[in-house]
Amino acid sequence: MQHILFLCVANSARSQMAEGLARQILGPDYTLQSAGSKPSFVHPLAVQALGELEINTAQHSSKSVHTIDLAQVDLVITLCAEEVCPVVSGPLQRRHWPLPDPAAPAESEEAQLAHFRQVRDDLVLRLQALKRELEHD
Repeated sequence: MQHILFLCVANSARSQMAEGLARQILGPDYTLQSAGSKPSFVHPLAVQALGELEINTAQHSSKSVHTIDLAQVDLVITLCAEEVCPVVSGPLQRRHWPLPDPAAPAESEEAQLAHFRQVRDDLVLRLQALKRELEHD
């Protein structure tokens, strides 16, 4: 498995963080992308949460799943929890990691940043487990 796509609705927070973290955790042996069914913008708090781990996502942009060549993708990981995740067809493996949307309104910006950090830390654990799994295949 060499090409992994992280997919959600807006491609602004969870999938963007997953892509950035995966580049650090999985390394250069993988092609890693993220996309959404209704792309919008990369959320500044996602950039900040990753920046705290020295992951630079300044060059990331929100992308549509329709711009991805799914024939080249081996694994799609969907990250939606509250909303309906995009569905892709084709002979590829699928995983679902339901994570709450950290961009959902919160009582303060600091509380919202805490949500981004929590999702980021959950993604780190999931990606570390995925790496161990892929190394044993």
